[in-house]
Amino acid sequence: MTMIPVCSLLLLCLSVFSLTSHATTTGSPKSQAICSGHRVSIPSSSVVWLPLNHRQGPCSPFPSSESETTPSTADVLLHGRARADTIRRLLNATAAFVDGAGDAIITVPTKLGTSLGSYEYVVTVGLGTPAITQTMTIDTGSDISWVQCRPCPVPSPCHLQKDKLFDPSRSATYSAFSCSSGECLGELGRAVFNGCSPGSSLCQYIVDYGDGSNSTGTFGSDKLTLTPAFAIDGFRFGCSHGDQLFNDRTSGLMALGGGSPSLATQAAAAKDAFSYCLPPTASHSGFLTLGVPRVASSRFVVTPMRRIRNIKTYYGVLMEGITVAGRRLDVPPAVFAAGAVVDSGTVITQLPVTAYRALRTAFAEEMERRKYRRVAPTNGFDMCFDLTAGEVELPSVALVFDRGATLELDTSGIVFDGCLAFYSNGDDASVGIIGNQQQRTFEVLYDVGGRAIGFRRGAC
Repeated sequence: MTMIPVCSLLLLCLSVFSLTSHATTTGSPKSQAICSGHRVSIPSSSVVWLPLNHRQGPCSPFPSSESETTPSTADVLLHGRARADTIRRLLNATAAFVDGAGDAIITVPTKLGTSLGSYEYVVTVGLGTPAITQTMTIDTGSDISWVQCRPCPVPSPCHLQKDKLFDPSRSATYSAFSCSSGECLGELGRAVFNGCSPGSSLCQYIVDYGDGSNSTGTFGSDKLTLTPAFAIDGFRFGCSHGDQLFNDRTSGLMALGGGSPSLATQAAAAKDAFSYCLPPTASHSGFLTLGVPRVASSRFVVTPMRRIRNIKTYYGVLMEGITVAGRRLDVPPAVFAAGAVVDSGTVITQLPVTAYRALRTAFAEEMERRKYRRVAPTNGFDMCFDLTAGEVELPSVALVFDRGATLELDTSGIVFDGCLAFYSNGDDASVGIIGNQQQRTFEVLYDVGGRAIGFRRGAC
């Protein structure tokens, strides 16, 4: 039996360059919440610690009252499904999954971004000299980081953001790459390179996303300050002068994919490993850590990391089964043979259709045994319940991966607005997606050097 936790402790919400507490928020009833901070002790002084938060929540650097164009839940979930569909189409057209065979530790806080119009997670960093605060969505499914830069007219072709627009002309350390530079030719690739700017021959990029959104601008470099004590000189990123279909108030995107030039490949500490913890609610903070000591990795349950032969961006795993209320479902292992991508940017996990149907049936039986009433489906889900009467008791749900690594989900990863928080792929041949809803409260370790992905429960 799994109990849904109740948040009761009010702590201060930490950001990189200031201490800010949003004790209450304004707006719709759903947005009225308090920031309860992080649920773990701040690491020792040998580790630089920063928060990771939901970008729409009370722990977000942006008060919810400033989110004038917050998208609906249905819109956010539709965006996530479109993203997952694009990942599957890309991976289905390539080779199958294959087994894979720094001293500094930098930790950055992460926050759920609901106050900014998203169910994704954000970090706050400094960019340029002097450093300008920028709040960016983290994304393990992208390799190109970018922020909106002047000139960038709003609301079109750029979107409104809370932070001050980055002005490269006012940074003493900014440099744009020329079209003939090794960085332009060697890192962008054909799909991202977008020609040369007229007259100045500066390297131009364009990044297209699965939901139809995109970012376009100049590829360059500048100083990235992760904490007051740690910075990356010459961090390579996109200076966006136009983006489409972004309706949140973030400054841009921090790429954590496995390909160059993501933060995971540029930060020396992250080349062997990085990890994050996504908090269960918008009222809590998590963290992003670049570089994880090998001694710490022993605290995780681990499964082999499986990568695509021709696509370095995505981090893959192989599922073996699912349990509901401690009972292993009767799903043939071959159903999971296509593998699954662990993705911070997709909200809801998508399973092979046979596995999803088995999960749905078992979950329904357990909920009916607990006398919960079925209600009309919503937001693309097809199994929803009335969970408004008192304390909710949910059956446990666990995902089982290769070599027995078991992820027993937090209650926030089992239901979403009263609905079973999973989607179907539609077939058994496509690659699955492990979304951020199911990753909540776990420290997820990307041990690139050891070719493993690990999970540590209750980390935030």
